[in-house]
Amino acid sequence: MTTRIRHTVTGGTAAAIAAAALLFAQAAAAETASPLPSSAYTVHADCPAPTPGHASCLALQLLPRTAAARARTHPTDIIRAASSGPSPAASPTAGDFGLRPQDLHAAYDLPVDAETSSTQTIALVDAYNDPNAEADLETYDTEFGLPKCTTANGCFMKVNQNGSGEASSLPFPQTQGELTSQEEACEAEDEQACVLVEEAQGWSVEISLDIETARAVCQDCHIALVEADEPSYADLDAAEETAVRLGAEEISNSWGGPECIEGVCERENSVFDHPGVVITVAAGDDGYLGWLEEPRSAYAGYPASLPQVVAVGGTRLNPLSGGKWNGETVWNDGGKSGGRADGFGAGGGGCSTQFAAQPWQRHVPDWASVGCSNHRAVADVAADADPYSGLAVYDTSPQCEEAGQHWCQIGGTSLASPLIASVFALAGGANGVSYPAQTLYQNAAKSPETLHDVTKGSNGECSSPFNEPPACSQAQEAKTSCASELICQAGAGYDGPTGVGTPDGIGAFKLPAAGLSEETPVEEESGGSGGGGGSGGSTGTSGPATPPVLSHPTATTTPTSTTAQRVLLSRLALTLKALVALNTSRPKIPDLSFTFMANVTAQVSVRLAKRFSRHGHLRWQALAHPLTITALAGRNSERVRGRGVLGSGTYRLTLTPVDGAAQSLAFKIG
Repeated sequence: MTTRIRHTVTGGTAAAIAAAALLFAQAAAAETASPLPSSAYTVHADCPAPTPGHASCLALQLLPRTAAARARTHPTDIIRAASSGPSPAASPTAGDFGLRPQDLHAAYDLPVDAETSSTQTIALVDAYNDPNAEADLETYDTEFGLPKCTTANGCFMKVNQNGSGEASSLPFPQTQGELTSQEEACEAEDEQACVLVEEAQGWSVEISLDIETARAVCQDCHIALVEADEPSYADLDAAEETAVRLGAEEISNSWGGPECIEGVCERENSVFDHPGVVITVAAGDDGYLGWLEEPRSAYAGYPASLPQVVAVGGTRLNPLSGGKWNGETVWNDGGKSGGRADGFGAGGGGCSTQFAAQPWQRHVPDWASVGCSNHRAVADVAADADPYSGLAVYDTSPQCEEAGQHWCQIGGTSLASPLIASVFALAGGANGVSYPAQTLYQNAAKSPETLHDVTKGSNGECSSPFNEPPACSQAQEAKTSCASELICQAGAGYDGPTGVGTPDGIGAFKLPAAGLSEETPVEEESGGSGGGGGSGGSTGTSGPATPPVLSHPTATTTPTSTTAQRVLLSRLALTLKALVALNTSRPKIPDLSFTFMANVTAQVSVRLAKRFSRHGHLRWQALAHPLTITALAGRNSERVRGRGVLGSGTYRLTLTPVDGAAQSLAFKIG
């Protein structure tokens, strides 16, 4: 069942927004208490690192280490009214658990309600089900005096990756009881149950962060939560397409993984190619080219590296001064002995090895100093992501519980992505622009006052342990990681870690009065070295040979072969990972990765079928909807999309080009 989101206006909204506006005004009058040092805290990654074929959520939770931090008497980087008497009980309204809605509005000079006549819908694509998502949102709204956003009043909806909102169709866990059952199995040393519980609880925190960030920024927006069955790219892609089908004007993706992993590079990107829809993607929490990852991938994050999306980098927001923005730096809490496994993080970024930079990115005045040659640079724009200046989030999962309260402080580019999507919503969405990132670049050039230009910091590697002097300087981080190019250090104008900057109002997100300059999206160009930034080395030498650079055509363009030559496919084979998966007890359809050769660039249909017998006749039955991919000239790596597991039997994988002969591969299981 596919449901179109209802655009309704509920009674009492104006009064509630007025109450929220009063709260915002009170924030500006509050005094700022001196925060505790960052050494009083540590950081926990809510989701485990991604495995091949899967993404990870990017929510990072701030955890107190000292008694003073646990008492929350001096919250980090937050407006807090000074108290002359005994410390009151910790309160999210007082700012003891992180940034509040009024703080985000004050920091980025955002209006209380959207400056558009139509209600915008923000879709949040996540994995697993959060049974308490709507109830947690209601608690958040009550705490901060925001208008209610519920299923009943048409403001909130939750659906699965196919668009069904029926409770019985939602992913695991459909109920709290189902989750408790798996927790008990985990306690009985069922390893698979433990993995499932850990992932579901981590994504629960992510879901609350996404919903409540969108709510904090745009109180008259509608919210659609689209839940993938699990964090496989196949399932998340299906959820992405559903978000578009539902009519969302903005879609936020707070998840990802390395652009290339175990030698397999992601090229299929039509799922994110929806002209006229704002699609934001978190740039990652592992620093420049994933230097904090274990093991290090040396790649930019995917799907943030796709040229059609708005890639969102991370900053650390300084304590507000007089209730106003007081500066930002590139987020980098990394250190040699405090890697991702220990929870610390840094804003992601780097030069893509797969995709070309769009013309509006290549035309920034300092592009020659970025170091990406003609390759896509991550990010386009940035916002607060450091957990030390993170958002106060309410979530009823055990991961967000302290001293009997379910409030926690969350950061990561998981915060930055829905924040930027919501600012676009305040500005009216894409405003007719095919690729809304272009709006940001043009406004940065013509109206630089609409953005905060972040000029300090680097997301490069630091050889000193985190929180232990001497700390690395920006020059050291940049020299070590990207030969001091702008792809990994902040500077005036465009830079890799923060893009064109952070919001200063919504002006940069609105269509310029003179319209956009005529610039056609990049479709294809030759591969080659990604420049000093693309290599990930300190010497400026090129890294591994990069495949041809391809940016997916727009939805109005039908890809054709580069010549009139007939399409020839060959060498169709399952990958080693697929063969290993097929030897497990319950292999899944998305485990079927395969490779093949194509003589020219062309569109190819992928079908999977199983043989069965009916009335004594053998027939082939399709197991999933056909997938159309854009095959490149040369070797291609792809995977089958679909749901379900593969039982014993004979299967056939068929690839059919638009203009050429089909190639098939049969294999048996069991």
